[in-house]
Parts: sequence; structure tokens; C-alpha cells
Amino acid sequence: MRTAYCVDTVRGAERELMGRVAEGALMQRAAAGLAAACAELLGRVYGRRVVLLVGSGDNGGDALYAGARLARRGAGVAAVLLAPERTHSGGLAALRRAGGAVVGARGAEGVIRRADLVVDGIVGIGGRGGLRPDAAELVAAVERSGAAVVAVDLPSGVEADSGEVRGAAVRADLTVTFGTYKPGLLVDPAREYAGVVRLVDIGLGDVLPGEGDVQALQHAEVAALLPEPGGESDKYRRGVVGIAAGSARYPGAAVLAVAGALRGGAGAVRYVGPAGEAVLARFPETLVSHRGPREAGRVQAWVVGPGAGDDAGTVAEVLGTDVPVLLDADGLRLAERDAVRGRGAPTLMTPHAGEAAALLGVAREEVEGARLAAVRELAGRYGATVLLKGSTTLVAGPDGGAVRVNATGTPWLATAGSGDVLSGLAGSLLAAGLSAVDAGSVGAYLHGLAGRFAAEGAPVGAHDVAEAIPEAWRDVRG
Repeated sequence: MRTAYCVDTVRGAERELMGRVAEGALMQRAAAGLAAACAELLGRVYGRRVVLLVGSGDNGGDALYAGARLARRGAGVAAVLLAPERTHSGGLAALRRAGGAVVGARGAEGVIRRADLVVDGIVGIGGRGGLRPDAAELVAAVERSGAAVVAVDLPSGVEADSGEVRGAAVRADLTVTFGTYKPGLLVDPAREYAGVVRLVDIGLGDVLPGEGDVQALQHAEVAALLPEPGGESDKYRRGVVGIAAGSARYPGAAVLAVAGALRGGAGAVRYVGPAGEAVLARFPETLVSHRGPREAGRVQAWVVGPGAGDDAGTVAEVLGTDVPVLLDADGLRLAERDAVRGRGAPTLMTPHAGEAAALLGVAREEVEGARLAAVRELAGRYGATVLLKGSTTLVAGPDGGAVRVNATGTPWLATAGSGDVLSGLAGSLLAAGLSAVDAGSVGAYLHGLAGRFAAEGAPVGAHDVAEAIPEAWRDVRG
């Protein structure tokens, strides 16, 4: 699992660790890892031209010490100092001893234009509000140069805790982060600026607390959560998921939700709604009822909302049950907040950014620019688990614990009906006994992998994604 911690927690852990080790040891560990990553990216160090963009904080010191190591291996290293009077003195002295040069602002663009590699040490993890004009000018010169860019700990201009990008920011090819991941490295839009992220161990693992602020599950954690039938299992013991979806106008939403549900680990799928004939034509194993949710038979979880149109009665009826409910699409629009908050059983809401914005009463751009804040706010308001769909899918529980983040998907998943498949899949995992947070996290992970396997670089339809779920499941288990 990749675990990210907020700035205050990281700084507290660094202070505690610095009290246990020799002065400057943490910076030297960071610089060694940074230099090794730069050397690996360059391929050959001797004769290569490296430019350091150096701010006034410890990130600048890390860059200077790493630059000194590269200079000793034969690289031509030049440092551009953005705050000469506040530059890390030890790092600057080390660079000069190794033969590195210091370049003034007037000569900066020339050396940047000739650089093979630029190291971004402008702003540390405490930076807020985008880059200042002088730094933004240098970064624009880097973009024009085409040089490879390595960010120190976090790309300058992105916000470590929130993942927000409020102005000009560095776009890195590689980010070398120290001790632990920071939330902004895992969450868009900041994640897009980080490039490949490499974690350097500086010893913080022994002093960092608990579960962290953001978690990204990997194959091992997802595999451990997948439901697996035993020798005594039958279709009812494995769980039955109910699907209340579709309408005369959108029968396909019901078919796609059932497609996802059939591949999600539950033993059976019950369908209620006006699209029963379409569902049976595609999936004859579905248990179809025409009598509404209360009369459909026992289920362990419900999915309600995909393609439901204006059927507020069915949404309210499902929310009135005592089993977990996944609320999606039209169901999000039709559900009363008090009805969700008042439920005794878990609720998993699965909005995209536009739906989340409508529920929060803000512009879509506000949600997309501050995804962590939006998913936490929505979970708190509704007393529900919220899965916020997007390039990175976020899952937040109502208790304010760690937010799960998933990036297994592909842009090809931005296709009509893909969300209906995800709803059925995650709802089936709910019925199989997973918690709302785990069902949302595992569902998003498998759905993203299935999208990748189905696409392989080409357009796909939602039905292709559903059919690739077993392949994703096997890949995780394997």
C-alpha cells in the first residue's frame, strides 16, 4: 500500500528523527537518493549538463548537495539561486567545492536552454498558491528547453496536502520524494504534474503514525479483500445484490449495471425495474421481479439510480431498507439528504465531478481543482461513504479517516455506461460482505484494471469493460 501523510505529520516525524541521528544526516540521505535517481535518468553522468533551480528552503539544500554529488562524477552543474541571501549555505559550499557554478538570473535562460536535466528545488512541501513570477519565468524557460525535469520531494507550485494547483507549477518527468508519499503526489490535479514518483527511504517509517491521510491500495491489499467462496457456499451464502435501475428511456443502464454485478463476487443478482426484458435477453441468469424492491426477495445490498430517470419512489423505497445501498447517477439527484443521513445501514454514493458539484452547490471546476476537499465534504454532509469518480478515484468514509485513492484506470474509461458497470460491480462487493469503503476501493481498482485490459490503447465500450472484469480479478489474485 502507498500511504501518504500531510505536511504537519511529516514535519513532526522529521523533527523526531533528527533528534536521533547526526546533524544533517536526513538531508544527506535525501541528497544521495536524489542524486542516484538523477544519474539513473541521465544514463551517463560524465559530461552531462545539469541545472539546479534553488529556493530558500531545505528542498534547495537537497538539490545543492545532490548537484555536488553529480559534479563529482563529471557532470557540469550550475545552480540558479532564487533567493541568494537565504540559500542553504552548507549545500552551496558543497556544490562549489565539487566544481559546480552559480548562475545569476540574467544568465539563467541560457544555461537552462542547454541543459540535459533540470532539478526543481524551488519550493518545499509547505508551498501554497502557485509559483511567484520570478520562479514561474524560470519554469517557462525549462518547458521551452525540453530538458528532463526532476522535482525534489514535490513539484514546486502544487500543494502537498490537497493536491491542488492554484497557479503556475513545475511539470516533472520524475519526482523524488523523501520518507513517505504526500497526498498531492497521489491525487489529481497535482498527480499529473509529478510524473513518475520515486520514494527514497530516509528512516521516517519508524516514527510515522497509523494509517496516514491518503492510501493507495496495491494488488496485495485488493487480493486480500476479494470475496472467495468456500466449500459450503451457495448462491445465497455468497450474497445477493439487488439492482433497481433503468427506465423506458435508459434500459441499457440496467443491463450494464447487471453486467458489472454478475462479475462482482455475489452469488446472485435480482433486478427490479422496467428493463427486465432487456436484462433477461442479455443475462438470463438474472432473477427479475416486477413487484418493486420490497417484494423482490431478500438481498444483502441494493444498487439504485443508474438510468432511473425521475423514479424518486423507487429510490426512496431502497433507501428505506436495512441493507447497504449504493446510490448512483439519477439516484444521487433524487435522494433526500436526510433520508441518506438517517439510514442505519451503510450507503455508498458514487458521483462524478459534475454530480458532486451539484450536491455541494458549487461549480464543477471547484470539485475538480480540490478533489480531496470535495470528497471529504460530501461524505461528511451525507454521513455516507463517497466514491468520487475521475482520473484518480477517491473513496472517503463518513468517519473522516484516511481517503483511499485509485489510479488504475485509463482515459478510455470516460465512455457512456462505464459508471453503470462500476456501480453493479461495487454493489455486488457490498452484497458479498465488504464494507462500503472496501467495496468502493476494490470496485474502483478492478474497474480501472478492466478498462486497461479492455482498451489496450484503443476505444472501448462499457460492455467491453464489464467483460474484462474477470481478467482483472485473476490478475489481482495472481
